[in-house]
Amino acid sequence: MTAHPTAHSKDIKTRFVQAADSLGPGLVTGAADDDPSGIATYSQAGAQFGYGLLWTMVLTYPLMCAIQLISAHIGRVTGAGLARNLTQAFPRWLVVGLVGILLLANVINIGADLAAMAAAVELLIGGPTHVMTIAFAVIVAGLQVFVPYRPYARVLKWLTLSLFAYVGVLLVVHTDWSGALRGMVWPTRMDQAAITTIVAVLGTTISPYLFFWQSAQEVEELDNHPGQHRLLDAPRAAPKQFRRMRLDTFVGMAFSNLVALAIMIATADTLHLQGITQIDTAAQAAEALRPVAGSLAFLLFAIGIIGTGLLAIPVLAGSAAFAITDTAGWGGGLQYAPSRAKRFYAIIVIATLAGVLIDWTNTNPIKALYWSAVLNGVAAVPLMVATMVVATRPAIMGKFTASPMLRTAGWAATAVMTAASLFFFYTLLT
Repeated sequence: MTAHPTAHSKDIKTRFVQAADSLGPGLVTGAADDDPSGIATYSQAGAQFGYGLLWTMVLTYPLMCAIQLISAHIGRVTGAGLARNLTQAFPRWLVVGLVGILLLANVINIGADLAAMAAAVELLIGGPTHVMTIAFAVIVAGLQVFVPYRPYARVLKWLTLSLFAYVGVLLVVHTDWSGALRGMVWPTRMDQAAITTIVAVLGTTISPYLFFWQSAQEVEELDNHPGQHRLLDAPRAAPKQFRRMRLDTFVGMAFSNLVALAIMIATADTLHLQGITQIDTAAQAAEALRPVAGSLAFLLFAIGIIGTGLLAIPVLAGSAAFAITDTAGWGGGLQYAPSRAKRFYAIIVIATLAGVLIDWTNTNPIKALYWSAVLNGVAAVPLMVATMVVATRPAIMGKFTASPMLRTAGWAATAVMTAASLFFFYTLLT
């Protein structure tokens, strides 16, 4: 007797829901990774170098999976965020310095994102960008304090789907796929401009704030499910939780990198071929979408910038809040009402509003996004070294120290970021 079609469809739907439920911190982290800074950096890479830097996306996927998975393991195993674990491995003054690097990079990134969101609105309707930057900062800070992040992020994820328009561009323009495939496996340029852009691509893809965010979100998962415990206290749950984290991280990072790859190829096929190799304005960046969106290109670009900005800024501010409160031992988190975590939410508000100051330096928004990515690439190095030390220390992780394969991949990611940063400084000095 055959199963009823309705029952079969319900079974498929149930499995889909179960699979979707297993995706959490990694998926949100991946979505937040394609923030306005990422869009601008990937667009600049495609416009300036064509297919020449596509290999960076192939290289970064396993590396970002490794460091994000390590960050997730630290949170789930210890039941504490990355910053709190750093205080167990390093002197307090050093941890304060590392958190200070994170805070500086995050505030600059927030400012660049806010300025880009304002520029996107100006692209559509005009108006004073300084006023719009302040308005976005107030709106985002208010939403972070008064709206629970999970339903907030759930809604905003739909806006980030506009980024798939770059995939649509690949379907309607001519792509030299043989050239693109070569670009994915073989570097063609290593001059100063290329190295700077490589650092920017690495920095916007493997960003320091994402390490702190994903470890903190694993802790939040524990707090939101009273029946679950940190793996140090519930080792039998480790195989299941490690499988979940792998799936979550691999899918989230794949989403992030596929979108990034599409942006780079789309801008290579449009802007680069038109001779636009330097993106200075939002209007220039939006032109990459014209083949698929026509006169609506500016609107689609604006939706992508604003949507990813609204999703990423809470992650930037939240990761700073987690890092500072963990280091200071204050406690707090997104699962608490503002009245129960005043310091935590105060840091979120201050970090968001401090980003407004970046806009008043009259820095070009697109250039600010690009250079914030470069800063993230440089800042990631000491934070990755510190994260790897925590993940490999039995006194902190117990028997759940990073596996040999994960350890190798994590140190490889750290080595790549270090080498890129050293090359960057070398080219600046020569």
